[in-house]
Amino acid sequence: MKYLAIIIGLIIVMPVFGQRKKKDDEVVVVPTYVEGITYSLPQTGIRVYVKTIKEIFVPGPYAGYAEQLLGLRSVKTKSATKWIVTEVRITSFSEPDPEQVYKAMGDAAFKINLTSDGRISGINLPNVTEIPFAVKTNKIIQVQDKMDDFSFDNFTDTPFYTPGDSTNNFRPVRVGEDQKAAEAAKRVLDSRLIRYDMVAGMMDEFHPDGEAYKVSLEELKQIEKNYLSLFIGRKTQKEDIFTFDYIPTKPSKNGDVIFRISENNGVVPATDLSGKPVMIEYEIESNLAEKYTEFAKSENPSAGKSGIYYRMPGIATIKIVDELKTICTARLPIAQFGVVAPLPENVVNGGYMVKYHTETGAIKSVYKR
Repeated sequence: MKYLAIIIGLIIVMPVFGQRKKKDDEVVVVPTYVEGITYSLPQTGIRVYVKTIKEIFVPGPYAGYAEQLLGLRSVKTKSATKWIVTEVRITSFSEPDPEQVYKAMGDAAFKINLTSDGRISGINLPNVTEIPFAVKTNKIIQVQDKMDDFSFDNFTDTPFYTPGDSTNNFRPVRVGEDQKAAEAAKRVLDSRLIRYDMVAGMMDEFHPDGEAYKVSLEELKQIEKNYLSLFIGRKTQKEDIFTFDYIPTKPSKNGDVIFRISENNGVVPATDLSGKPVMIEYEIESNLAEKYTEFAKSENPSAGKSGIYYRMPGIATIKIVDELKTICTARLPIAQFGVVAPLPENVVNGGYMVKYHTETGAIKSVYKR
């Protein structure tokens, strides 16, 4: 009887370890948690590089005299700024896909390899040194900058005043605009004439060597160019590169705005409505995705139990379109347009090493350990 009482007491006490009594008539079961390692498959982003030239035109102060003194017609008389897109390039980058986050369960949680941002990189891989993640800063708007310190106000050796004489009590006389223009035009014509005489061999004295001859010609060309700019104006150019990131999701019929071009501010973000839009469009290779879907199906009822998945990326044609004109195209893999499938359980638990393409989530190689 003594031993029977002890056994009955143990039977009564043992359930207490698996349950908690909340009230006299209510029992709360303590859940059993299954832990794992959370990871994500990658998604592909598009990075568009836009190279531009900012061209600024400043009219010459003597533009009104260009035809009269130098015979130059249709000379511009108004300032202007023009933006020219000289090159557009498409590249890609990868990052974790918030729509494809999984948890590796059981023994698989001890075999998984991840990148620094949480993407799966392999199974059972030896420790490898990963390249540090580098932040890419995109320039998406033009910073107001000064092209240079040039000013037509400082470019003249014609005096603003000339000495007076006895008729005006020797007071300085301001030189008129037409007189300064005539002096500048004379220097242009003199430079041309001297160059002609040098080339034609009509100078009284020749240069001592060929190098001095070349230097003299170049100096005369520069003098002519400088004085001629007082009539035809001056152009300055500045080259710049802008970058814009875009994550493709579901293709839209008319595409999406990737950036804009403004007459006043040049290349600006898509949110700046001051510029005309430049669109990004993409077309998915549907046949490839259909084939992937067909063969990715598994008849194994345990498929996906370990929580290890991989991705077969889709292929898409990317277009950058400016006013119905295609200015750039590229054909590249887009991870999120592909198909996700579970890694076979016998591969996960069978002592295999699996390496992923971390940019797309596709399988790169499988090795038997």
